[in-house]
Amino acid sequence: MNYSSPDLTQNPPRSPRIRLGGYVIVPRMLDKCRATIAGKNGEYHFNCPLDQRFLQFTGIDSEAIKAEVAKGLSDAEIMAWITANAPQKRGEMEIAQWSAMQDQSYPSGNEMRVHFNERVVEAKAAHRVDIKGWFDYLDVDDYSTFGGKP
Repeated sequence: MNYSSPDLTQNPPRSPRIRLGGYVIVPRMLDKCRATIAGKNGEYHFNCPLDQRFLQFTGIDSEAIKAEVAKGLSDAEIMAWITANAPQKRGEMEIAQWSAMQDQSYPSGNEMRVHFNERVVEAKAAHRVDIKGWFDYLDVDDYSTFGGKP
């Protein structure tokens, strides 16, 4: 996959578990942002609730980061921009703890659990007992969407 210009109608974005600058979610968010700018985002949405977790944690505005991505900057250049411009300055340990918490995020509350379980069934993964959290679901959904057998 070409990460500088991903076509999310042909391939999924990177897993939410992949880290950039210690942050989970960011590489996936950048893939969706680049694909949105190119008109190749398919069913994926930039600035979705998952992306907003990162944006809220750092205080970065979605339109500001989109403008930087539109300049054609690399992941490393975007990470440098985030570090320099994030209103919420976070240390290495705080980023690591936040990322670990996101990676272990599970549906909370009965309504959200019902919604989560319905999504797992839609991904044809109802037989999988290891799909417990949001990142698990996103990984299996991406895989099955592009022809894999969950």
